[in-house]
Amino acid sequence: MDMQSLRETVRPDDARAVRETVASTGFFSADEVEVAEELVRERLAKGPESGYLFLFADDGADTVGYACYGPIACTVGSFDLYWIAVRRGHQGRGLGRALLRATEERIAQVGGRGIYVETSSRVQYHPTRAFYEHFGYRKAAVLADFYAPGDDKVVYCKAVAAEREQAPRSPSVAP
Repeated sequence: MDMQSLRETVRPDDARAVRETVASTGFFSADEVEVAEELVRERLAKGPESGYLFLFADDGADTVGYACYGPIACTVGSFDLYWIAVRRGHQGRGLGRALLRATEERIAQVGGRGIYVETSSRVQYHPTRAFYEHFGYRKAAVLADFYAPGDDKVVYCKAVAAEREQAPRSPSVAP
C-alpha cells in the first residue's frame, strides 16, 4: 500500500481532492462527481451534524483516496458507506482494502452493527461488486431499473462487531 497516513479531519482543499479522485476513476458521471464533492462541502459547512464522516488516505501532501460514510437516520447502529474511491495510478496497491477495513473499524468503534453499500449493476461495476463480495459483503437486494432502464441498484450489507454493548440510535439528519 502506497499510503503514508489516514486522517478523519476534513480540510477545505478536500473538496477539490475528492472531485479529482472520483473523476480520475473513470467510473462516475459528471453529476456523480458533483455529488461526491458536495458531500465534502456539506461536512465543511455543517460539521458532524451533516451526518457525513470521512476517512482520507494521504500519500505525502496528496490525498489519493477516501471513504465517506455515515449513520442511517432512525436506525440503531446502521451505517451507509456512500463512497470509497482511490485515485487512478494508486489503484491495485491495497489502498481500497485499507480504507474499507479502517472504515469498518471506525463504525464498530462508535457502536455500528451493520454497513450498507449501494452500487450499480452495470458491467463496468463488476469489479466494485467483486470487491465488496471479497471482503464479506453479501448482496441483500437488487432494485430493478433503479438508476435507469437496465441499470439496477445492488445493495450489499455486512454485519460488524460493535465495540459498545448497545449501539445508540443514529440521529436524524436533515438533507
